[in-house]
Amino acid sequence: MSEKILVVGGVALGPKAAARCKRLMPEAEVTLVDENVFISYGGCGIPYYVSGEIQNLDDLRSTPYHTVRDAEFFRDMKGVTVRTQTRATAIDRAAKTLAVKNVVTGQEEKLPYDKLVLATGATPRVPPVEGKDLKNVLSLTRLEAAGAIRSACQEGKITEAVIVGGGFIGLEAAVALADMWGVKCSVVEMVDQILPGVLSHSVAQMAAHDCVSHSVDVYTDEKVVRLEGKDGTVSKVVTDKRELNAQLVIFAAGFIPNGQIAKEAGLDVAPFGAIVVDQHMRTSDPSIYAGGDCVAIKNLITGKLGYLPLGSMANRQGRVIGTNLAGGKANFHGYVGSWAVKLFDMSFCGVGLTVDNARKEGFDAISVSVEQFDHAHFYPEKAMMTLELVVDKATSRVLGMQGACADGDSLKARVDAVAAALQYSKPTVEDISNLEIAYAPPFASAMDVVNVVGNVADNVLAGRFTPVTGDKFMELWKNRKENHVFFIDARPAAAGRAVQEKHPDWHAIPLEEVAARINEVPKDRPVAIICNTGLRAYDSLLVLARHGVTDVVNSTGGMQAVLKMGLSV
Repeated sequence: MSEKILVVGGVALGPKAAARCKRLMPEAEVTLVDENVFISYGGCGIPYYVSGEIQNLDDLRSTPYHTVRDAEFFRDMKGVTVRTQTRATAIDRAAKTLAVKNVVTGQEEKLPYDKLVLATGATPRVPPVEGKDLKNVLSLTRLEAAGAIRSACQEGKITEAVIVGGGFIGLEAAVALADMWGVKCSVVEMVDQILPGVLSHSVAQMAAHDCVSHSVDVYTDEKVVRLEGKDGTVSKVVTDKRELNAQLVIFAAGFIPNGQIAKEAGLDVAPFGAIVVDQHMRTSDPSIYAGGDCVAIKNLITGKLGYLPLGSMANRQGRVIGTNLAGGKANFHGYVGSWAVKLFDMSFCGVGLTVDNARKEGFDAISVSVEQFDHAHFYPEKAMMTLELVVDKATSRVLGMQGACADGDSLKARVDAVAAALQYSKPTVEDISNLEIAYAPPFASAMDVVNVVGNVADNVLAGRFTPVTGDKFMELWKNRKENHVFFIDARPAAAGRAVQEKHPDWHAIPLEEVAARINEVPKDRPVAIICNTGLRAYDSLLVLARHGVTDVVNSTGGMQAVLKMGLSV
């Protein structure tokens, strides 16, 4: 008899696993069940449909050759039976049956299986606040919501919106609404920065400035208390600090893995609700596999179970599961956490741990950052790139890298290179300093920005200088009367003197003049030095050290980083 394969969940992983299994084992009876109408769609593309960059909602459900992936497509093209509007309610592991219920008719039945795949995904996290059930309070994870939001915008019904959550989806939603439809958007994030957990506070300030400079208000360290409405439709968001008018509220405050059906069946589930699987994507029952947004996966940097709901990961895991359903031995060893997001003028990308997360995981971590052009400095087309490298002081092991750049493709290329190194080894700072990067002036510098951030980290670990980020430098400047720091601007004379004319405490001493003017620099006070990107400041620092001035901090990233954060002297 042919094997009966049941797959629960039809968005990303489920269809991939079902189709892969059927290709390798054509005689199998593969059935996919999903409680929704639409299946096999690119959920990560939803904000781009709302923004109008993707014109047709069916494009998110289509193959590269423009065939819509519906139940008929899977039946005719893949040999997979699909039952939509069918909810899985319970697993009987002893009898090897799955209880299901038709959400329209209420009809219940039990489906037998030889092997079962759980691709149950995750549920948007919605705070238990008053008014959350009002109309026009949505999440941006389903096609139906995307269609409703875009229609309302086209009809001019939405002029003000509040996004609850400053992560990827929340910011993409704000960009889509503000950029295409001119909707006045406010982002409310309960922690003290946007993109929490994936960016340092300094680089997150750059993301916030990109939003604010395009008329998207960003409120951090703020909590939604309740929603108010008129005639059953949301009209206002009340936080613990203010009131915001809104005809639309989008909850984008993270996800809760849908592991309940597995837990009720006695399968191993992590404390945070995700299903535990091995490297073959098997659960604690060898006849049941699971993957995608509902599972806990090993973090290859910490060695601990983690959670990362991404469509790219779900697709890769789906192929592994499909192979193993057909008798293969494919492995999914874990993740390093690569991500990317495009905002307005800037794109942000990263991999691995931020410095704060690294410290929470017990590493003695530091971070260093640089600003450098993504292409050769003499090439006419170029963009200034921010890269921040996170390393363990004791071992020089690289733990992560994040960055920002107007050219998202350039940034992603650098992060992907480091991601590959992190996935298959434990690279050190020296490895990053010597990482081979393809070079030609239209693509990179001879000493690429990735190599440079490794070199800077090496200098910091060796104690050659003390770095401070742009925001910390500006804090020193703000409190200069109390800390008695002596400030040096090492940029070319015209730039520094323009500031010095307004602020006498700002000393314009260009790199070329430091040695000749060394007597102007006190040896009994701490010194803070800045330039445009950090390079001239470092060279100036070396000159100062040769003349006995050693209590010096250098603003890595210089004025470029300061301006990206929306700060100024």
